[in-house]
Amino acid sequence: MKKEIVVALAGNANVGKSVIFNQLTGMTQIIGNWPGKTVERAEGTLRYKGRIIKIIDLPGIYSLSAYSQEEIVSREFIAFEKPDVVINVVDASNLERNLFLTLQLLELHVPMVMALNQIDYAIKKGIDINVEKLEKLLGIPVVETVATKGKGLQELIDKVLEVVDSYKGEDVFAYDIESEKVLKYRPEIKEYVMKIYKILMRYNVPLVKSFHPLWISLKVMEEDEDVIEKLKSTSSGEQAYKEIEKVLGDLKAKFESPIGTLVTADRYDIASYIASETVSEIHHRITWTDLIDNVVLHKIWGYVSMAIIVFLSFYGIFKFGEYFSGILEDFFDQFKPLVYNLHISEMYKDFIWNGLAEGVISAVTIVLPYIFPFYVFLSILENTGYLARIAFLMDEVMHKVGLHGKALIPVLMGFGCNVPAVLGTKILETDREIFIASFMSTLVPCSARIVIILGTIGVFMGPQYALAVFVLDVLVVYVAAYFANKIAPGKPYDLIMELPGYRMPALKPTLKQIWLRIKDFLYVALPIIVAGSLVLEILKYSGIFKYVSYVMDPIVVKWLGLPSIVGIVLIFGILRKELTLIMLLTLAGTTQVSQILTPKQMIVFGIVTMLYFPCIATIAALKKTIGWKKTWWVVFANIIIAILVGGIVNQILNFI
Repeated sequence: MKKEIVVALAGNANVGKSVIFNQLTGMTQIIGNWPGKTVERAEGTLRYKGRIIKIIDLPGIYSLSAYSQEEIVSREFIAFEKPDVVINVVDASNLERNLFLTLQLLELHVPMVMALNQIDYAIKKGIDINVEKLEKLLGIPVVETVATKGKGLQELIDKVLEVVDSYKGEDVFAYDIESEKVLKYRPEIKEYVMKIYKILMRYNVPLVKSFHPLWISLKVMEEDEDVIEKLKSTSSGEQAYKEIEKVLGDLKAKFESPIGTLVTADRYDIASYIASETVSEIHHRITWTDLIDNVVLHKIWGYVSMAIIVFLSFYGIFKFGEYFSGILEDFFDQFKPLVYNLHISEMYKDFIWNGLAEGVISAVTIVLPYIFPFYVFLSILENTGYLARIAFLMDEVMHKVGLHGKALIPVLMGFGCNVPAVLGTKILETDREIFIASFMSTLVPCSARIVIILGTIGVFMGPQYALAVFVLDVLVVYVAAYFANKIAPGKPYDLIMELPGYRMPALKPTLKQIWLRIKDFLYVALPIIVAGSLVLEILKYSGIFKYVSYVMDPIVVKWLGLPSIVGIVLIFGILRKELTLIMLLTLAGTTQVSQILTPKQMIVFGIVTMLYFPCIATIAALKKTIGWKKTWWVVFANIIIAILVGGIVNQILNFI
C-alpha cells in the first residue's frame, strides 16, 4: 500500500476546483509559481487514513493544447511528474462543455476520478445526471460533490485511494483509439493515428516515456508546435517526424479543413453524445438565473444596471469610510496631548508623534475604513458570478482596444490591487494582449488610490466630484489602451466566453479571500508607511527637502498648480500609493487635507496620484509578466500621462 500519494486537480475555471483544494488542504497550502513560469502554483497536504496525500491545484484550463502557459503547465505536470491520480473537477450544470477537457485528460492515459461538482446547482437548474451511465461511458469513477458545503469530498478521496490501490500500471484509457464503446474519432482519423503510433514505436522515440504514444500521435496530427518541437529534439524523433509528415500529407489530401479542426470537432461530437446519454431535464422552467441575465446582459439595461451597482457600491464604501474614519480620528486625537506633554525636546516629540504615531493613525483612520468595505464589495462581485457578466457585457467595447471581454477581469481586479491585476493578465493568450491589459491595469486606481480620492475629494468636496475623477480615469485608460493597441504588433482575435452560474458567496472562502487582501496591507503596507513617515520626519529636519523641491517645483507648482511639498510625497509614493496622502498630512502636521490643498488642488492631486507611475510591487509584477523593456515603457508612459492630464485639468480649472 502506497503511503505517499500525489493527486492533481484539473478542470475548467469556475468549476469549484480551488474550493475543493481549500477544503482538503486547509492551512497546509503553499502558493508559488511553477518553475520558469508566471502561472501560480498551489499545493497542499492532506493526511487521511494513515496516508499523506499531496494535492496539486493545476491552473484552470479548457483544453490541453499549447495555446497558453496554463495548458502547457498542466499537461507537462501530468506527463513528467506523473501524479498517482488526476481528479477532473467538472461543473455538473455544464457537463457537455466540461467533457471536452475530460476527453483530453483521458487521452493522456492516466488514472482518473471525476468530481461531479456543484451537483446542487445542477438540480436547481432542473438537470439530472445518470452517474452510473456516465461512469460506464467514461470508464472512470464519478463522485457527486458540493465543494462549498464539503459534501462528497470524503467519498472522493476514498475513490482516489481505491484507484491508487487497484492501479497496476496498465493502460487505463477507456477509449482506446480503436474502441467502439461509444462514438469515437472518424475512421480516417483512427486509421492515421494508428499509422503515426506505429512509426513512433518503430523508431523507439524517447518522448513516449513521458507521453502516451497515442496521445503524441493525436497531437502531431493537430500540429501541436510544443509536442512537435519536443519530438524533433532527438535524432530518432526527427527521423520519425520526417516519415510522419509524409503520412500526414496523405491525410490532408483527403480533407479541405485542417486536420486539427477535424480532431476538435470529433471531440465535441463525443462530448455531445455522452451528455445526451447521461443528462436529462427534471422539468422545464425558466430559472431565476435566466431572469437576472435577461436584465444584466441586456444591450441597454445591462449597462444601466452595471452603472447603478457600481455607483451604489462606491457610494456605500464612501459613506462607510467617512463615518468610521471620523470616529477613529476623534479617538486617536486624544492621545496627541499625552505625547507633547512628555519632558523631552520638541524634535523627539515630533519624531514620536509625526513620525511614528501619525503613520499608524493615518493608515488606520484613512485606509482601513475605505479599504475593508471595498474588498468586501470586490469579493461579492467575484464570488456571485457578476464580475464575469461585466466582462461579457464589455466585450464589444474591449475589442476597440484590441482585447476581448475576458481581459477586463484582471483589469477590474486592479481596483483591489494592481499587482494581482498585472499577474492575472497571464490568463490571456498572447503577449500582445498581456502587454495591453497590463498597461491598462497600472492606470486603474487600486484600493490605495481610491482611498486617496475618497479621503480628499470625496470627503471635502462630495462623492459626485470623486465619481467625476473616476469617470475621467476610465476615459484615460481607454484612450491609452487604444494607442497601445495601435503600437503593439499583432492582431486581436475572438474568444468564446463562459459565464459561471450565480451563487451565494460561501462565507468561509469569501472571508478568507478578504483577510488575505487585508493582511497584505497590515503586514506589508503598514510597516512601510510607519517607516516612511519616520524617514520623512528625519529628512524634514535635515533640510534636504529644499533641494528636492528645487528640482520638482517647475512641474509640481507651475504646471500642476500644487504645493511644493507634494513633489516630495510623490517620490515616496513609489513605495505604496497610500504614502502620498498619509505623508502629505504627516509633513504638514495635520489630519485635515483642506488645510493643505484647495478644492482645485485636491482634484489635480487625486488625478496625478491616480495615474502616475506604479508602486514598487506593481513594477516587480510588470517585470515578471512583460519583461524589463516593456515595464520601463509602461512606467514612463504613466508619468507622462499623469503630468499631461493633471496639468490640462489644472489649466481648465483655472478658467472656471
